[in-house]
This record gives sequence, structure tokens and C-alpha cells, in this order.
Amino acid sequence: MSEQKPIGSRFNAASTAEEVVAGIDLSGKTAIVTGGYSGLGVETTRALAGAGATIIVPARDRAKAERTLAGIENVRIEAMDLSDPASIAAFADRIVAAGTPISILVNSAGIMATPLARDADGHESQFSTNHLGHFRLVAGLWPALVAAGGARVVSVSSRGHQIGPVDFDDIDFHTRAYDKWQAYGQAKTANALFALGLDRRGAEHGVRAFSLHPGVILTDLARHLSEDEINAFDVYDENGNRRVDPARDLKSPQQGAATSVWAAARPELDGIGGVYCEDCEVALPQGEAAGNKGVAPWAMDPDAAERLWVLSERLTGVSLASAAN
Repeated sequence: MSEQKPIGSRFNAASTAEEVVAGIDLSGKTAIVTGGYSGLGVETTRALAGAGATIIVPARDRAKAERTLAGIENVRIEAMDLSDPASIAAFADRIVAAGTPISILVNSAGIMATPLARDADGHESQFSTNHLGHFRLVAGLWPALVAAGGARVVSVSSRGHQIGPVDFDDIDFHTRAYDKWQAYGQAKTANALFALGLDRRGAEHGVRAFSLHPGVILTDLARHLSEDEINAFDVYDENGNRRVDPARDLKSPQQGAATSVWAAARPELDGIGGVYCEDCEVALPQGEAAGNKGVAPWAMDPDAAERLWVLSERLTGVSLASAAN
């Protein structure tokens, strides 16, 4: 893991994805963006494709993906359901069999504050979709990531990770009462720990990993929230218009996608990995950051990252080693 401290980025909270990638040539590189046809994922896809990369967007709803991505060049839609292990495996197998190196993987798909639901194996849905689904995907794509000779895996976490750590004694809420925000915080902490664990394993193969907080942006991610819950985020002004105030972490979709694109493509991050980012910069530990910014101690704990990695291998039955064979 690189040191969790700012590196002197020339970008900030108000920067957009297009600004971050300006002047960067990604021609000849292939990127995969999960959730690349909704919310921040669309703007991530648009920016990376605009820089010349070929973008593969996995989609559960192909018709919606085609509508949303219409007009964006260099984009290919492939079938995949992040909640279905067989679908993830089939997608990854197709990519690896095609022999195309994957230089960028942005894990942008996710769900937030959902009612209690479980996957086919009984795992709580936010942890299963946001973490285990992407764990399976990275394991399946491992040969293609290594083949790129310098790949980056970017996991969209959230400041919501500050809600709490991974509860290893009851991840799936079998004994504790289900709380949708505790579950979301746990899943977002898992995203950060996953980047830490992946970078530890991937650095020697040229695969570096990052996690990030994109900002507060009203997207379909909030579809399970009540009107009162949405209003509590202060996302609307007195006239009912969506508020954009990056200094208060209230961002446009283009600003919200900027940190993902920054972590995926900027050369100043060469040789760095395992860090949590925000506002197009490596974040400070929470105790050193102003206000409520920064990364909580439990989300940058290497022991917790290792514990989560071993548990994830057991829960999914996949590993980087098995994918390489």
C-alpha cells in the first residue's frame, strides 16, 4: 500500500471527468466500467471513451444500456448480472478467451440502503452485490488484467464507509437487527478494504487498485430512499432544483465521476496503489482531514483487508490463483 496522504493533484472537488482526462490518450486500451450505463458510470464511460479507450459496459438491462449510451463512441455492451455468479463467470470467461488485455476496470455499479434481501447463498444483498460481485469479477478477469502490463482497478466506495467497519461476526445480519445504513456502510468499507487487499497482491503483476468517494450526487442509487431521507442530504435548493456545491460535497454527475477517472487514468498515480481517494486526490486519514472528509481507520486496516480477502475467497469459491490457472 502507498502512503495515505495527498500527492499534490492539480485537480479538486469541482473538477469534471472531462477535465481530468484532458490531454490523456487512452487509444489502444480497453476498459470495463460496471454500472457504466447509469448514474456516475455513464460519465465515467463517456470520459474514458472520449480519451480513446474502448469501453466494455456489462449490462443486466441491455435495452436501457443501449438507450443511455447512444451516441458515445468506442463502447460495447456485454451481458452480465453482478448479482449472479454464473453470469459474472460467463462474462469474465468471454473477455479472457478473447485475449484482450484489460487496462482499466472501474467497479462503479452498486446498490444503497436497500430493504433486507439475500442472494441465493443467503448473503445480505448490499455486501453481496457491492463487494462479492466485484470480487468475483476481478478474480475472473485476473489474467486479462495482468496481461495489460499496468492495469488499474478502481472501486467506487463512499464516505458512507465511515458509518462502520465490516462486522466479521455477523456480516449477513443473522443475529443483529438489519439496518440498511449499517449494511451500506459495511459494504462501502469492504470496497476500500478490497482495494487494499488487491493492491497488495497485484502490485508485483503491475495491477494497482484504488478506492474512492465520488461525492454526493442524486442518481438512481437513491431509489430506495424516502423523500425525507433524500432531503436530509440537502441536495435541493429552495426552488427545488438540484444543488451543485462541490465545496459542500454536492456534485454534478460529471464532477462525481471525476475521481474515478482520475484514479483510472492519471499518470501521477503511477507507482501508487491501495489508497482511498476523494476530490481527485489521495485522501487523508479521517482524524487528519477537515470536517467529515478522509478515510476511517477501519477502511485502511491491512489486517482487516486480509481477513476480508480470505473470507471472500471462501464465500465465493474463487481466487486470483485459480483464475490464473
